[in-house]
Amino acid sequence: MILKESETLELKKSTAELKEAVISIAAILNKHGKGRVYFGVKNDGTPVGQQIGDATLREVSRTISEHIEPKVYPTVKFHVMDDKPCILVEFDGEDSPYFAYGRAYMRVADEDRQLAPGAIERLMARKRRYRSGWEGEASDAPVAAVGTQVVRRFVRRANDAGRMSYRYDNARDVLHKLGLLRGRSLLNAGRVLFCPDNSAEVQAAVFAGTDKLTFLDIRSFRGNLFDLIEKSETYLKEHIDWRADLSGSRRKEIPEVPVRALREAIINSLCHRDFSNPKGNEVAVFKDRIEIYNPGRFPEDYSPGDFIKGGERSILRNPMIAHAFYLTSDIERWGSGLRRIHEACREAGVKVEFRNLKSGFVVIFRRKPPAALYHSAVDKTVGKTVVKTSERIVALLKASPALTVPELAKLTKLSRRGVEWNLRQLRMQGRLKRVGGRKTGSWEISG
Repeated sequence: MILKESETLELKKSTAELKEAVISIAAILNKHGKGRVYFGVKNDGTPVGQQIGDATLREVSRTISEHIEPKVYPTVKFHVMDDKPCILVEFDGEDSPYFAYGRAYMRVADEDRQLAPGAIERLMARKRRYRSGWEGEASDAPVAAVGTQVVRRFVRRANDAGRMSYRYDNARDVLHKLGLLRGRSLLNAGRVLFCPDNSAEVQAAVFAGTDKLTFLDIRSFRGNLFDLIEKSETYLKEHIDWRADLSGSRRKEIPEVPVRALREAIINSLCHRDFSNPKGNEVAVFKDRIEIYNPGRFPEDYSPGDFIKGGERSILRNPMIAHAFYLTSDIERWGSGLRRIHEACREAGVKVEFRNLKSGFVVIFRRKPPAALYHSAVDKTVGKTVVKTSERIVALLKASPALTVPELAKLTKLSRRGVEWNLRQLRMQGRLKRVGGRKTGSWEISG
C-alpha cells in the first residue's frame, strides 16, 4: 500500500518531527474532525522505519495530549509497513477550534496554515451559536440519583460495541471517566443520560387526520435518554402499518417505514435537541405522515443536504451526550445520521423530508395513501402477496369472534397496545363491533 499525504493524512520520517505532527493533527481536526499520522514513512510514501522503544508510544501520546487544546486523546500503536516498524496515530474530535502550542491551524491540501484571528473568531462564534453549554453545567442531582442498572447496561453495550475498554466497577467511576461529574454533582448531560428524574420528555400522539385537531392517542414519556429512545421507537412501531410477506417459507413482517430510519431519527432528535428549551421532543403519527421533531434548530449556514451528500462533518450541539450514544453504537460520528435515514428510506421507496423550522427541526416520513392502509395488497413488481395488520385481525376474528386482546396479541405478535390500536381503527371505520360484555362478549364483523 502506497500512502500519499492528503487533508486527513500526514507522513513523518521519524518522531524527531513530533512537534510538526502535533500541528498537523490540530490542523486536520479543525478541517475534518479526524485523521491519521504515520511516523517512519517519508513524505513520498516510502516506509523507512522508526526506532521504537518501550516509552516511544507513550511519549507520542503524551505530547499530543499536552500540546493540543481542547484535549485530544489519540490512539497510538505499533504498525508494520513493508517489514519496517512504524507508528500509526489515529485521532478524532468534535470540539474545534483546536490549538497546537497556542496557535490554531487549518489543513489545506497537505499543508498546515495558521489561522488568522478573524477566522478563529468565526469558528468560535459559530460553535457558541449552536451549542447552548447546558449539558456541561452542574445539576442539583448527586451521583446517588443515577439508575445503577442503566449505567451497567450502558457499559455492557459499549463493551460489546468495542468502543469502551474498561468494565463496570461502580457508577461514580464510570461517570468520572466519562467526564460527567463536577465534584459531587452530576453534569446536566449525566443526569439526562442516566437518571430517571430529569428534564427530558417526549410527547407522542396519533392523530385522526392530517392536522392536530383530533387525536386518537396521546402519551408523555419521561426517563433517561436511553429509555426515551426505546419508548419512542416502540410507540411508533405499534402505530404504523405493517404488512406480512408470505412468499417465502417464513413469514416476514415489513413496516411501512424502515424501523432503522425511525430509530435513527429518534436518536438524532434527542442527541441534537436544545435542552435549555423547556419544550420537549415529539413523535407524531398522522394519516399521511410521521413526524419526529426536536426543539433545536439546524446549524447556521448548513442545510440537511450538506450532510446527506456526506461532504460535511458532524456539528454537535451536545457533544457529551453524543459521545455516550457513540460508545453504545447508537450513533456513528461525522454527521452520517441524516444520510443513513435518507438511504434507508430510498431503499424502501419511502419519501422523507428534513425541515428546519423557526422552533426546531423535524424529520417527516410520508405514508402511503390512506385508502391503501386497510386492505390486502399484491406487490406486482415482485409477485409477493402482502396482508395488512388490520386484515389479519379481521381474519382471525371472523374465524374466532371470541378472541381476547391478549390472544390476538399472541397470534399477531403485536403488543397489547398495538392490538388495541388496530381494534380502535377498525371500529372507527365501522368494520368491527363489540357485542356483549368485556369478558363474555364477542366481535361482530360488518365489512
